[in-house]
Parts: sequence; C-alpha cells; structure tokens
Amino acid sequence: MAIKFYNERTDFRLPAKRRVAGWIRRAVEEEGFRLGTIVFIFCGREHHLGINRTYLQHDWPTDVITFDYSVDGNISGDIFIDPQTVEENARELCVAPEVEMRRVMVHGVLHLCGGRDKTTAQRRRMRTKEDYYLARYYGKDV
Repeated sequence: MAIKFYNERTDFRLPAKRRVAGWIRRAVEEEGFRLGTIVFIFCGREHHLGINRTYLQHDWPTDVITFDYSVDGNISGDIFIDPQTVEENARELCVAPEVEMRRVMVHGVLHLCGGRDKTTAQRRRMRTKEDYYLARYYGKDV
C-alpha cells in the first residue's frame, strides 16, 4: 500500500525517500507480512517527549515510538522519530547519523512485525535483524 513521511516541528528532512520506502517495503515482505500503510513522523524533541509522556508514561527522550495498527498480516502503523535524539545516539555510538536513522526506522518497522525488545534476548534478536536490514540497505556490513 503506502509508506509516507511527514515532519512535525522539526527541520529534519529524510534524504532518498524512494529508496528508503523500497527498503522498508522489502523488509516487511521478508518478515512475512503485507504492507498496509506505514507513516514515519519526524518530530521535534518536545513534541516527541509529549507523546512519550501521554502514551507511554515515560518522562525522558527516546528516539522512536511505534503505534501499531496492523491487522491480519497487513503491517500498518505510525512511527514517531526524534531526529535530535537519533543524532545524539549516533555520536555516542560513533556511527554516522544517517546509519542510526535507518536503524531506528527499521527498528520501528520490526516492532510492527511483532519484534519485541523488553528482554536481553529480544534486544539481541532485534539488533541482529536491524544489522541484517542495514546491510541490505547499504549493500555491505555497517
């Protein structure tokens, strides 16, 4: 169906939107699902923090929040991303900001596909899948 990109209270602009959308579509299919509608909303820190407080009762910044609207194997949802937190995390992890942004994006998609990250084992599985899809996007190990 569709992958959409919006900005809310941020100057961030995602480059290569068509390429990213194709990559996300392939990831959803490879995970064994059909694409419904996935909306990525890049938003400012305060807006993102407000969503965290309202819906997750977290009072601290995070990089991604995923709302899952999937039904019967059709993957749909809203994925809110705070580019400022992503960039800060990239610096801490010594990776390029665009690589960390792709990781966060596919992380949200993997949540829509049923991925969890509450336990150490779940986080390890999620990271392995993120690495796999990043390698697919960049055509090499990242």
